[in-house]
Amino acid sequence: MFEPRLALASLSGEADAEWAKQGAEWAGAAFLGGVSLDEPTRAAARGIVADRDRSEFLPADPVAFVDRQLSALSGVDVRPGINVRSTTAAPVREVAAVAAEHDAIVEINAHCRQAELCAAGAGETLLRNPDRLVPLVEAAASAGADVSVKVRTELDGVDLVDVAGRVEAAGADALHVDAMDSESVVADLAAATDCFLIANNGVRDEASVREYLDFGADAVSVGRPSDDPAVLERVADAVAASRRQKGQSAD
Repeated sequence: MFEPRLALASLSGEADAEWAKQGAEWAGAAFLGGVSLDEPTRAAARGIVADRDRSEFLPADPVAFVDRQLSALSGVDVRPGINVRSTTAAPVREVAAVAAEHDAIVEINAHCRQAELCAAGAGETLLRNPDRLVPLVEAAASAGADVSVKVRTELDGVDLVDVAGRVEAAGADALHVDAMDSESVVADLAAATDCFLIANNGVRDEASVREYLDFGADAVSVGRPSDDPAVLERVADAVAASRRQKGQSAD
C-alpha cells in the first residue's frame, strides 16, 4: 500500500498538506484530516471548537477542500490519505471519488472518542454499530479508492476481530489500529484478516516498532509526534532495520 512502511496519522485540525510535506522525507503515507463530511459530524466539530477550543477542519465545502489538499501533494513523495468522519454514505462516496483521482487512500474514522462526535453517531460508536460502519466502507470502495478503516482497541463489548472481518468483506483494504495498551490485538487482527495492517499508539523508537511488526503489523504510524523530525527519523530507521532483518525490502 505504501513504502516505506511508516505513516503519519491524522491530527484533527492540524494534519494538512503542509504537515504531510514536512514529514514526507521519512514517511510512505500521510493521512490528512480528519474532515467531517455531513451535517451531524460538522455540527459536532463546531461544538468541539466552541466548547473546548480544539482545532478542527471546517471548510465550507469539504469535498473541494479535500481535492485542494490532495492536489497540493502532487509531486510530493508520499502517498496521501484522507481521514473522514460521516454518519451517511453519500458524502463518503463523493470524497472517495476525489481520492481515487489522486491515488489517495480514504480512511473511514471509526476511532474518534470525542463526546460530540460519538453523540452524533460517528467515531468509535461505529465499532459498536458495525451495521452502520459497513455501508460507509462500501460507499468508499464503490468509488474506486483504496479504503482504510481507523479503529481503536479496548472498547467494552466490541469484538474488533469480528468488525475487521466485516469491513474487509465490505471492501476495506487496510486497518489502521490504535492499539491503546493492548498491543497483542494486532496479532489477532493479523491472523484474522488479509487487510494491510497499520499499528498506531506509542510508536516512538526501535522497541515499539519491533513489537508491532513482530505482532504482524505491515506498517506503523506516528500520531502526535508526527511533526518531530527526530522521532520520525528514529522510527523510519527502526522500520527499515526491522524489515531488513526479516529479509524484506526496506525501501
